[in-house]
Amino acid sequence: MARIPYPDPAESPESVREALAGLPPLNIFRMLSHAETAVRPFLRFGGAVLTRLELDPRLRELAILQVAMQAQARYEWVQHAAIAGEVGVSAEQIAAVERGEIATADSLNEIERAVLRFTSEVLAGPRVSDETFAAVSERLSPREIVELLLTVGEYLMLARVMTTLELELDDAAGGRLVNASHPGQA
Repeated sequence: MARIPYPDPAESPESVREALAGLPPLNIFRMLSHAETAVRPFLRFGGAVLTRLELDPRLRELAILQVAMQAQARYEWVQHAAIAGEVGVSAEQIAAVERGEIATADSLNEIERAVLRFTSEVLAGPRVSDETFAAVSERLSPREIVELLLTVGEYLMLARVMTTLELELDDAAGGRLVNASHPGQA
C-alpha cells in the first residue's frame, strides 16, 4: 500500500481529470495528480521526453533503465523494460543493464555503453569524468546530450516519487504509455 492515498480522479479538479483522461490509469499518474498545479506541465514535459527528442528512443530507454536500476525503482523498471523492448532494445541488452554488465555485455555497442556509463556517472554526480563525456560527445550532438540529461533527471525524480511513496506496481503499459495523448502538447 502506498504511503499516502491515491487521489480519486472523480474528486480532482477538472484540469487534473482532463490531464489524466488520455493516459493509462497508472498509479504514478494518479499519485502525481496530488500536485494539481504541476501535474499538467509535468505531463507535457514527460510527453516531450517520450515522443519528441532527437535522442534515439533506444538510447533514451537504456538510460531510463539505468536510472531505474541505480535508483532501485522497480516500478520504473517494469514500465520501461516493456517500452524498451517495443523501441528495439533487445532482451539481452535489457538483461545486461539489469545485471549491471554495462561495461562488458557483448549485446551493447560503443554508443550504448557510453550512454549507460554517462547515465551512471550523472546519477553518482556531481559531474561525469572527462573520458565519459568525451565518449558521449563524440557520438551525440549537443542537443542529444542535453536531452539525455533531461531524461535522466526526469526519471530520477519519478523514481524517487515511486520509491519514497512506495507505489504499488502496475502491469506494464508499454506502447500505450508512449502513444498516450499528453495534455497540452501542440
